[in-house]
Amino acid sequence: MKKLYIKTYGCQMNVYDSAKMEALLKPHGFVASKTLVDADLVLLNTCHIREKAAEKVYSQLGKLKKIKEAKAAKGQDMMIVVAGCVAQAEGEEIARRAGYVDIVVGPQSYHNLPELIETAKREKRWVVNLDFPVESKFDFLPEETQQAGPSVFLTVQEGCNKFCHFCCVPFTRGAEYSRTVGEIYREAVKAVAHGAKEITLLGQNVSAYRGEGSDGQLWSLGKLIHHIARIKGLNQIRYTTSHPVDMLDDELLRAHSEEEKLMPFLHLPVQSGSDRILKLMNRKHTKEYYIEVIERYRSICPDIAFSSDFIVGYPGESDKDFEETLDLVKKVKFAQSYSFKYSPRLGTPAAVLQNQVPEEIKEERLAALQALLKGQQVEFNEKAIGTKQTVLVYETGKHPNQYRAKSRHMQNVVVEGYDGSAQDVLNTFLEVEILKSNSHTLFAKPL
Repeated sequence: MKKLYIKTYGCQMNVYDSAKMEALLKPHGFVASKTLVDADLVLLNTCHIREKAAEKVYSQLGKLKKIKEAKAAKGQDMMIVVAGCVAQAEGEEIARRAGYVDIVVGPQSYHNLPELIETAKREKRWVVNLDFPVESKFDFLPEETQQAGPSVFLTVQEGCNKFCHFCCVPFTRGAEYSRTVGEIYREAVKAVAHGAKEITLLGQNVSAYRGEGSDGQLWSLGKLIHHIARIKGLNQIRYTTSHPVDMLDDELLRAHSEEEKLMPFLHLPVQSGSDRILKLMNRKHTKEYYIEVIERYRSICPDIAFSSDFIVGYPGESDKDFEETLDLVKKVKFAQSYSFKYSPRLGTPAAVLQNQVPEEIKEERLAALQALLKGQQVEFNEKAIGTKQTVLVYETGKHPNQYRAKSRHMQNVVVEGYDGSAQDVLNTFLEVEILKSNSHTLFAKPL
C-alpha cells in the first residue's frame, strides 16, 4: 500500500472534496497517512478566496521541496499534487514558482487523479488538468466516502453565476451546477447508515440549488430539504453558503417554518452595508433588501440566528460607506461573523481598480468592525446561560470527563462532568444546561 497525505485549506466544500479524493485513490492502492514525511503522495487541496490562503500554499510547497529532495537522496519517491482553487487560478504560476510539483488539477477535474498520477509516473513529467468538463465529475466519483464523526458535509451544488467583482469562484469552480435529487438522497442515506446524525448541504451558492427531481422537474433547496428530512436516523440538516438574492423563495421559507430537522441558523454573507459599495461589488442586492430577508426569516422562525461575511477596505470604500456597514451590523445583530480586509484576487474585476484603500485604514476599520461583531457574539452567547439545550457531541475534550459539542445555533459547547463512558456519549445527542459562556464557547453540564 502507498501512503497518501492530504492537507486541506479553506471551505467546507474542500473538506468534502478531500474526502472524495481519498476515497477515489483508495482502490488504487493508497491508504491515508497522518504523517507527512512517510507519504508517497502529498496532496494539497487549496483555497484561493484570499491572498494569504494562496501564499500559505506556496509556503507549504517550499517545505515539501526539502522533504522531497531528502527522500530522493535516499532513493525514495514522493509525488506532490496541488488541487483545488489555487491550482485552477494559478496553474502557470505554480509551474514557475514550484517546478518540483508533479500534478496540478482543478476542482472540476480531480476525478481524473488516478489517470494523472499514472501519466506523471510513466512519462516523468509535470501534468496539469484545469478543464471544466461538460460531464459532471460526480458521475465518476465513488459514492462511498467515510467521513468521520456524527456531522458530515454533502455537496449539492457547485459554482456560481453571480460574478461578484472581488470573487474568483466563477473562474475556479465554474458555472452553477446542481446535482440530481436522487444522487444526493442516496449519498445522504449512506452517510446516515455510517453514523451521521447531521448533514450540511454544501454549495458555493447553495440557495441557488435547482436539481432534477424524481418527477423530472427542477427542485429548489427548500424542496430538497423536505425530501432529505424523510431519512430515518437523520436528526439535523444545515446548509451553506447562501446568497441574499436567492433567499426570498417560498419553498425555502416554508422549510425554515415547518421542518423541525432544519437547524435555526443561517450563514448569509452581506459583505458591506453600503449600497454604493454593494453596487461596485456587483452583489445584486441592497442594504434594505438584505434587512428585509433577515426580517422575513425571523418572522417565520423567531429562534433563527445569523452569521455573515464582511469585506472592509474594498476599493473606493469611504468612511461613510464603512459607517453604513456598522449601521447594518447594529440593526441585524449577528450571532457569529467573519470579517476580512480586502485583498485583490488575480483575474477578478476589482483587482485592477486604482482607488485601493491604504492598508492602515483597512486595519483600523477591521478592528472597529470586529469589536462590534465580537460584542454581539458575546451578547448572543450570554443569552444561552441558564437554558437547557440538546447538543450534538462529536469529540472528547482536553480533560477527563470533558466533551466538545455543537448547539443548534452552531455554538461550540464544552460539556464537563459527564460520568458515563465515552462510547455512550460520543456521536450522540446530550441534554445539557448552559452554565457560562465567553465570546466563542458555551460551557455546560449534563442533565
